[in-house]
Amino acid sequence: MTQGTDTNMNSRPQIKVPATYMRGGTSKGVFFNVADLPASMQAPGRVRDQVLLRVIGSPDQYGKQTDGMGGATSSTSKTVLVSQSTQADHDVDYLFGQVSIDKPVVDWSGNCGNLSAAVGPFAIAQGMLDAGRLPDNGIVEVKIWQANIAKTIVASVPIKDGEVQEIGDFELDGVTFPAAEIELAFMDPAAGDGDLFPTGNIVDDLAVEGHGVFLATMINAGIPTIFVNAADLGFSGKELQSDINSDASLLTKLEAIRLSGALQMGLANTLQEASASQHTPKLAFVAPADSYTASSGKLVDREEIDLLVRAMSMGQLHHAMMGTAAVAISVAAAVPGSLVNLACGGGNRNAVRFGHPSGTLKVGASASLVDGKWQASKAVMSRSARILMEGSVRVPASAFD
Repeated sequence: MTQGTDTNMNSRPQIKVPATYMRGGTSKGVFFNVADLPASMQAPGRVRDQVLLRVIGSPDQYGKQTDGMGGATSSTSKTVLVSQSTQADHDVDYLFGQVSIDKPVVDWSGNCGNLSAAVGPFAIAQGMLDAGRLPDNGIVEVKIWQANIAKTIVASVPIKDGEVQEIGDFELDGVTFPAAEIELAFMDPAAGDGDLFPTGNIVDDLAVEGHGVFLATMINAGIPTIFVNAADLGFSGKELQSDINSDASLLTKLEAIRLSGALQMGLANTLQEASASQHTPKLAFVAPADSYTASSGKLVDREEIDLLVRAMSMGQLHHAMMGTAAVAISVAAAVPGSLVNLACGGGNRNAVRFGHPSGTLKVGASASLVDGKWQASKAVMSRSARILMEGSVRVPASAFD
């Protein structure tokens, strides 16, 4: 017998599962139409998570996800389930699973704003919208129920010759090739039913054991996010991935800040509980606008932007900006006195352009003070999406056991 071979278990044929591999914004993920899934995957539970882990190639102690569809980064270790909507006046339900690279965990705690851009095009390609709604040429609005956070996203998807237009001249920093623009409107973007500022304060003192006290704006918009000043971390705000992701002690410090913020925001009761969710909350640091060279070699001039923002995702500095964190940035910028707003120079704002490691991004939001509490009605940004491959993924039968 060949070493490592179990003829009783490991020789079973793989199971084909219909799937589509898509880019949405600066992320990639494996998309599934729930109606096409085996019955054991259509409901939450152990089997569904096992199969998705195996599809992506996790957990991988080598950190490469070589034996799966994942790309060994937080931006490419993602899964999406789309179904006909259970909600009135919505087209589809969208459920996002962030797959850990090195742990047997699928995190269902939050949304992916980047892949949100691909949900509408996927739904149309799958025939999940009434064909009579699609113009020969024009825009169709796809109303999406984001099931992780129970919120509505409206995607304005361009149609050309009766099909989704994927190729165009819209350029998105962090994506090499231009594509067609998709506008996303995140309605009532405060995650869940919680307050926009769960601590009740626009700025808090965040005590982090072993590391000191940091000024922090902790906001519940798009995805719960903790903003701190780059200068308080000894940063300029112009950092790229190579400046941070190879420094283990620095990553440990940043994770400690994130976990302490999770406790103060009421997202967990213990540090151990907080560490179980790598996806939520996010940690970002901000600084006033300044010129820098992006990861592509492109010069970003300080006059092009309102502020600098860098964000951590799944324990690493993100190569661009998570879509959900961009929502948090836009809403926080609209609230006078927040650290994000102050980094912009203060004042009233309904849109902001920020610099991230790959370039710049413009986002808009409206926020208002109602009965003593800040509320946000909508956040808007543009993304693009493209089908990269469609057909089936093959999954070892043991993942269904």
